[in-house]
Formats: sequence, structure tokens, C-alpha cells
Amino acid sequence: MRPEVLYPLFKTLGALKGVGPKLEITLTRLAGPHVVDLLWHLPSGHVDRTYEPKVAEAEPGRVATLTVRVVQHVAPPNRHRPYRILCHDDTGTLVLTFFHAHTDYLLKTLPEGELRVVSGLVERYGDEVQMTHPDHVVKIEEKAEVLRFAPLYPLTYGLTQKVLGKAVHGALECVPYLTEWHGESTLKKYRWPTWKEAVLAAHNPENPDAISPHAPARERLAYDELLANQLALALVRRGMRRAKGLATKGDGRLRAKVMDALPFTLTGSQEMALKEILHDMETDVRMLRLLQGDVGSGKTVVALLAALAAVETGGQAVIMAPTEILARQHLKTIEPLAQAAGVNTAILTGREKGRARAAILEGLVSGGIHIAVGTHALFQDDVIFHALKLAVIDEQHKFGVHQRLELAGKGDAVDVLVMTATPIPRTLMLTAYGDMDVSRLLDKPAGRQPVDTRVLPASKLGSIAEGVQRKLDEGARVYWVCPLVEENETLDLAAATDRFEQLKGMFGQDTVGLVHGRMKGKDKDQVMADFQAGRISVLVATTVIEVGVDVPEATVMVVEHAERFGLAQLHQLRGRIGRGSEKSTCLLVYSAPLGEIAQKRLKILRETEDGFVIAEEDLKLRGAGELLGTRQSGLPEFRMADLEAHADFLSMASDDAKMVLQSDAELNTERGQALRTLLYLFERDAAIKFLRSG
Repeated sequence: MRPEVLYPLFKTLGALKGVGPKLEITLTRLAGPHVVDLLWHLPSGHVDRTYEPKVAEAEPGRVATLTVRVVQHVAPPNRHRPYRILCHDDTGTLVLTFFHAHTDYLLKTLPEGELRVVSGLVERYGDEVQMTHPDHVVKIEEKAEVLRFAPLYPLTYGLTQKVLGKAVHGALECVPYLTEWHGESTLKKYRWPTWKEAVLAAHNPENPDAISPHAPARERLAYDELLANQLALALVRRGMRRAKGLATKGDGRLRAKVMDALPFTLTGSQEMALKEILHDMETDVRMLRLLQGDVGSGKTVVALLAALAAVETGGQAVIMAPTEILARQHLKTIEPLAQAAGVNTAILTGREKGRARAAILEGLVSGGIHIAVGTHALFQDDVIFHALKLAVIDEQHKFGVHQRLELAGKGDAVDVLVMTATPIPRTLMLTAYGDMDVSRLLDKPAGRQPVDTRVLPASKLGSIAEGVQRKLDEGARVYWVCPLVEENETLDLAAATDRFEQLKGMFGQDTVGLVHGRMKGKDKDQVMADFQAGRISVLVATTVIEVGVDVPEATVMVVEHAERFGLAQLHQLRGRIGRGSEKSTCLLVYSAPLGEIAQKRLKILRETEDGFVIAEEDLKLRGAGELLGTRQSGLPEFRMADLEAHADFLSMASDDAKMVLQSDAELNTERGQALRTLLYLFERDAAIKFLRSG
């Protein structure tokens, strides 16, 4: 249960004074649904309102706070003209200008003859000193509230600084005192305030330095967020480890048969990763390992060999992928090798229905099927295994931690191997996969050719098409990737369909195929199969071909509007070619003018094929929040921690979490209880169920 002290922070925003239903919707869209979400929405800039000149001395182009007497309201002859209010002090006249004015409101706020404090941008027109729509108009006794260094917040459509500022002010009034979860020495070393002081200081900066990520208040809040993340991961990991594992030690006979059937030898990295995985499986602690390897580094073969170790002991293994295309791709790699070892495989996706599905379910429950490959369909309640020992989850960031636990729950103390072709920078590794051991595949399989990457403007599309025609004449196969249009599937589809029609006209009706996200799985697979078999030579696609499609004969890729794609995504796309022994070319086509970041992105791709280097650069260019499209990726989103600025604190939080669980495993000490509050504060409630007394 959430501690009572946090109840005020988890009220909905509508509970704040002055926040009506309409404003609540806007604020929720900006920050989140609870009062605490506004506390996490920190200022990104500032405006200095401490400059307090006389009217005659006010510098144009500066924000000033002026004390003036209201002399006269001058209403315009029509609505299109500005409403003017003349004010003065003992040095001169200030004209306040309002467009589309509400006369009653202005007469009430700025009554003639009264003193008022106004703050805003000073402008001069000839001899006239003007202020258009002042940011603040208050009575003289409220002057101190305006005369300060004021925060500026990130906004959303339909929201002003003033309205958001008031809502944040209301949220700050709800901030409780919380028992300290950091030791005295840590607070002293970093000059950190208490949690409540840190929140108040972060929203009331007194100078530009207070908005820096390295300001003590900001640092403290960032560290709290990182510690909650690391502690939650450590608890989940320990919960999974606590369930005793089963030692799975095969005799190697099936693996030997597959090794004989392989048309290549394993790379050094593959051998090392396999050794680490098999060692984990042989202990009685449950395996939770991440296999990280760049596109085409041979993860599927490593997963198959691990699965065979489970089958050798009379167990079963399952390999789960996020899409049907990828699941079928895995099956295509695994099936002939498994057959060579006399091992039965089957695929289960949403497409298997009726008798076919019933037969697969029967094979799984009886143990007749040794290795199952599939999609989310494997999670369903009626999928029961005879003796599941290993679960392999591909492209884990497309699934959540809960799904990982769910699949592992299909057997008794199942070992879990997670695979990803998305290179994740070391910093993000800790935040997303801090609960796992990591193996990395760093070598490319033998015979793989480097991809020649070129960056060209869209004005060259004509000559690009001619070059593609020459390649087609030589028997090549070509991917033609259409742009991402502002996350709008309808427009994406229109762009792809238009290009498809054009290319059919250029290269011939039967030469070009089209795949996109809205197609039925069956139709998509048919087009992919035609491309793989060479019945079509050009595949026009939206980004559905990113992961898992393996066509060694494809040696050319054209990516239109390459500037709209993220680095990691372009790297994944490029990984679809260069999979055979032929030389491959990737053409990144951009529309001018190119922004600075897009320019850097395309330059990095031209210079390197190393996914890990690319991932680190992507993190620098885009920040962790956007990397991998975090919202969709299951990676945590941080509100206050900046993984570049606070990188050192991440490993400190990781060490701190480990130490806490070593000395106070159930969080029962005074600090432990405070840390439970921290977990609830950052909505890491799911981790608390792993505490015996949680």
C-alpha cells in the first residue's frame, strides 16, 4: 500500500485550486495525471524580473518591473486596433498595449488613479516607452512576488507560463516532509538539501546556476530518481533469483550435430557468449542474461545452441519475437539445423488457428515439440509446456518486464535469455537492464562485407533510380525505404504507395512489391517471401523491414528522407543489406536544408558501422528520453535525471542499491522504510511485491 504521507501527491490535478476539467486535461497531457507529475516538471529556463528602473531609464529589449500610476484608458475605435492604457512615474509615461482586450477586466485590474506594479518586455517607439501584454500586473503590496528571478517551464498548446506557474505553485503547497533516505555523509559530500527543500528550490531558482543539472537541488532529485530505478531493478532481479533455479547441464550430443551441420564456424564472441550462457544454465540460480549483438552478429544460432542444451536434458525451449515476420525468420534459421539434430520445432503466432493450433498445443503439453518459436500468442493461458526450461526473448525492449516474468512463469524456475540487436549505450544498459548479466557479440560473422554508405540530396533521385536499374540488370535485389511522416501512418502509407506506383512504372510491373504496417500478416509475409525468392527484385517498404528480414541477395538500400529517422533506426535498416558475400551500398537520401543534428547523424553513419559507437553518439545527439523512441521501448523515461549530465550518479545508484539489499534485504530498517517511500514516490510499486514483508 502507498504510504499515507504520499496521498496528497497522488491526488489528480483537478484537486488543485483553480484547475478545472479543461485545464486538467491540458496539464495531464503536458506532465501527467497526478500532483507529483507537476513537481517533476522542472523549469527549463528563467526570466530575471529583478531589474527595476524608472520609466525614462528602462532599456528597450529588457524585461523590467516598473511601479507606475494608471492615468487613462484609451479604448480603440474598432476591435482591430490595440487598447492602450497610459501610466506614469515621476520620470515619464509608459503605454501598456493590449490586443483583443477585455475592457471590463482591464478596468478592474488597472483602475485609473491607482498605483500598480507591471512586469514585461520594454519596447520603444520613437519617444514612447511601451509594454505589450505585461506578464504581471499586481498591487504594490504584492510587488515582492514579481520582483524575482522567475522560472520558465516547457509548455504545451493552450497553456501559458502564468497558468502553469499557478498550478505548479498549488502542487508545491502539497509537498510533505519525508523521512530522509540518504545518509548524512552523502548529503554533506554533495551539499544536497532535504527532499522537500530540493523540490522547492528546483521550482524557485534564485539565479541561472540554479537551473543547471548540476545545481545541488537538481542533482539530488535526479539521484533520487536513479536510485528508485536501480533499487526497483535490483528487487525484481532478486525476486527472480530467489525462486531456486534448476541446473540444466546437457551432454552436448545435439549441439555437436548442429555444429557439424553449420555452414560456418562460430566467431570468438559467439563462443564466449555461449560459454557464459551454458555456465548460467548449469548453476541452480535462475539465469537472467542479455545477449547484445549488432544486426547480423549471429544471435539466433547462439540462442539455438542454448535451447539444445535444455532439450538434451529432456526439457523444452521457447523463442519469442515481437513480430510475426521476425518469428518466421527465426524459424527459417533454426528449423533445418534442428532437423539435422532430430529436434522438433513449431511456430505459434496469431495466424495458427483451429486444428493446426490444437496440434501445436498438444505437442507442447506432451513434450513432442522441443523448441517453440512465436509471438505474443505464446503468452496465452491455454499454452502449456511439458517441461519449459529456457525462454529466449528477442528485441526485449518491445516487451515489458512483466511479460518477461509471465513467459518465465510457463515453467518451473525457467532460465531467461533476452536478445537485442538494438545497440544500447552503457549508460542506458544500467537503467534498462540493470537486473541482468550481459554478453556481447562484437564480431561480424565471417564473409560479411562492409556496407558502402553514401549521403545524397533528394535532387539526385533521378540518377539514383538509374543506378538502381543498372544493379537490377546485374541481378541485385533492392530495398527502397519510404519516409517516416511525423508518426502519421496514413501519410506514411500514402508516401509509400505513391513511390511504389512510380517505381513500377520505371522498373516494370512485376519487379516491384510493397510492404507496410497496415497489411495483414499473411499478405506481408507473401510479399516478403516473393522478395526472398527473387520473384520481385525491388521491395518498397515503410520501416516494417527494420528487424529480422534476412535476404542475403539484397545488396542495395535506398532510404528516402533519411533525416527523419533516428540513428539507431537507420543503423537497423542498413543492417538488412551486407548479409551475403556481395558488396552492398546504402544510399541515404535527404531533403535540403539539413538541420545540424541530422547532418551529424548522417555523417556518423557514413563513418562507422559499429552499432555500439552509433548508440553512444545517438545518446549524445538526442538524449536518453528520445533514444530508441523510449515511450514505445520499455526503457525507463527519466523526468529529472539527464543520463549525460548525471552519468556518474547512475553507477553510484547501482552500487547503492546493491549495498542496501545486502545489508537490509527486506527494507525493514529506518532507512529501508524511507526507501520504500522513495519507490512509491517514483511509482516503482511493482518492485515492492518482491519484498517478503511488502
